[in-house]
Amino acid sequence: MRTPVSTYRLQIRSGFTLQDAADAVPYLKSLGADWIYLSPILTAEKGSDHGYDVTDPSAIDPDRGGPEGLAAASAAARKAGMGVLVDIVPNHVGVATPVQNPWWWSLLKEGQGSPYARAFDVDWDFGHGRIRIPVLGDDSDLDALEIRGGELRYYDHRFPLAEGSYTEGDDPREVHRRQHYELVGWRRADNELNYRRFFAVNSLAGIRVELPEVFDEAHAEIVRWFRDGLVDGLRIDHPDGLADPEGYLRRLREATGGSYLLIEKILEPGEQLPAGFDCEGTTGYDALADVDRVFVDAAGQEPLDALDSGLRGGQAVDYEDMIRGTKRRITDGILHSEMRRLARLVPAHAGLNTDAAADALSEIIAAFPVYRSYLPEGADVLKEACGLAVRRRPELAGAVGVLLPLLLDAGPDAGAELGRRFQQTSGMVMAKGVEDTAFFRYTRLGTLTEVGADPTEFSVSPAEFHTRMTRRQADLPLSMTALSTHDTKRSEDTRARISVIAERPAEWKAALSRLQELAPLPDGPLANLLWQAVAGAWPADRERLQSYARKAAREAGNSTDWLDPDAAFEDKLAAAVDAVFDNPAVRTELDSLVALLEPYGAANSLGAKLVQLTMPGVPDVYQGTEFWDRSLTDPDNRRPFDFGARRAALAALDAGERPASYTDDAAKLLVTSRALRLRRDRPELFTGYTPVQATGAAAAHLLGFDRGGTEGGGALTLATRLPRGLERQGGWQDTAVELATAMTDELTGHTFGPGPVRVAGILRDYPVALLVPAA
Repeated sequence: MRTPVSTYRLQIRSGFTLQDAADAVPYLKSLGADWIYLSPILTAEKGSDHGYDVTDPSAIDPDRGGPEGLAAASAAARKAGMGVLVDIVPNHVGVATPVQNPWWWSLLKEGQGSPYARAFDVDWDFGHGRIRIPVLGDDSDLDALEIRGGELRYYDHRFPLAEGSYTEGDDPREVHRRQHYELVGWRRADNELNYRRFFAVNSLAGIRVELPEVFDEAHAEIVRWFRDGLVDGLRIDHPDGLADPEGYLRRLREATGGSYLLIEKILEPGEQLPAGFDCEGTTGYDALADVDRVFVDAAGQEPLDALDSGLRGGQAVDYEDMIRGTKRRITDGILHSEMRRLARLVPAHAGLNTDAAADALSEIIAAFPVYRSYLPEGADVLKEACGLAVRRRPELAGAVGVLLPLLLDAGPDAGAELGRRFQQTSGMVMAKGVEDTAFFRYTRLGTLTEVGADPTEFSVSPAEFHTRMTRRQADLPLSMTALSTHDTKRSEDTRARISVIAERPAEWKAALSRLQELAPLPDGPLANLLWQAVAGAWPADRERLQSYARKAAREAGNSTDWLDPDAAFEDKLAAAVDAVFDNPAVRTELDSLVALLEPYGAANSLGAKLVQLTMPGVPDVYQGTEFWDRSLTDPDNRRPFDFGARRAALAALDAGERPASYTDDAAKLLVTSRALRLRRDRPELFTGYTPVQATGAAAAHLLGFDRGGTEGGGALTLATRLPRGLERQGGWQDTAVELATAMTDELTGHTFGPGPVRVAGILRDYPVALLVPAA
């Protein structure tokens, strides 16, 4: 099996096609990347910028470059000695425009008689033999139906007509009643939908890849890539939505000839990948959380907690209680259709009506500490969740007691459908209730609320970080590591700047107070989130910040939401953002705040980048982040970027130029390119992991590790942590590290040692160093 040393993620779309990716390969090779890593490339909904809404799995999207584009990108990579990793989406397909999806069009036209009926996860009995499509403004909008061109039309929406269901002059409403689908008001999706979706997205319909014939047809084109030598590995999107993730991975490994596989699996703190998963690891959110927290000052927790409580009227946040509430908001709201489908699977002898079963099942899911179980692995987690549900709601003891043995049965037989489907559903609730709700409510420090992290863990000590990295080297050496992705709520450099707030809590409290006076927002926790984001991403234009503010407020759901926006509140929110651009006093306050944070934020960024690129695992660089990238949540993190500027800057570095300041774009490019090249070209320097201990007054401010074997002698990473505190105590002073041999810094070319060497000398130019044994 061929495995990557590192990857570089490219978002493939109509504005940056596979041919553009091919053209970028020489630069990426020079940067030091080992494999190119492509976002989904199968045919997707027209105009989709992300590609996770595949409409035709049998072909590469012509708008993304088509098969010729993949051939060109692969050929360019092969010529450069690089591999190719591609993102695939087995859980669902895009159905927003039925005519674009042949499988879905057939299902709507032929119903249960369609050759694709088994491919989709439809509860036909609940729909009385029809699949419900929630596209109408209201059920009364059936009057707007028309028959045109041999199709049923609802404004711009097009639907097929069943064979023999229409003759000239028929009333469109009557024709609609004869179809295998039922068009319903969009609000009914929350309670009455009868097909499995991706989360609460009605336009992404789940497919059943656990069925061999569905797997084979959905993966025929993907398998061709490996047969033709075009691709070397796959990233699997949302495996937690599948009925049998373990079986899927086993089949995929076989179909791809034993190729490299990564899964987008969110591991909660302390959770391990199931032993039976046939893959190399995850896409790196777990690594991201560890790296972020080792650069957060633990001393900031108490004052930031106090500030957060003050913004909530003196009430301290109980995070467990918060996420229990946000999960129930999801199970009782946008995913109530899914909960009711589970409830309908509870056998009659259980003695629970649908509402009672849905309530008890929702309470169990709300108590789940991880995304899902993989029974029989995870049975203890399910039992613990049931116990917690009963402690929270003692009146549910009887119902939970009846449900537990049913949920523990998740085998392949028909009678175990409840257990299997429960596992597919719990991850949806975690994602929507925690990632997309609680993470916008728990706002004491924005760095902490990133996917794959536990925001109650405020910081990680160097000792704990080393323990985790030692474990990663032993257990998951080929798992990906990441700092920014297409899904992160804040990019790595935005988070790094926000982390400085933990070192300057008093200044942050004062700045937030002044901003609230100048541009008041009647939701204190949201104001805390908003101004952290603005300061972290600054400079940014008005449209970007308005879009972020609106999305963050609606996701939080305290003062406004997606279904029923509060216009008055959103006007105040927009006014606060506008004040950044229109009110000189607000701009002055923001500029002063950013000036306080920026130099330390840049040091955090370089430290986090070097650590991520050299720690155990396969580091990924998200497109463009070799320069400073201060993005916010999607779609902000998918903006175009300028490869030309990066090529020119890299050429200048290679010609001998050095950044004038570590806050320059070129400084991050220097760190990224030198670390990537070293990992690719000197793999013998990255075979183990040993903590490097400093001595002296500021030893706590240095994070260091040696990637050599048991005796050391490998690449040595040194990074400054808590730079504001370091400055306040007078710098490095007598702090030193012991070098067993003379070592040269890849960033500066300076040589140090052997023997004890002052850190102040090593880190004179930059807040990080990458040392290798001197020639």
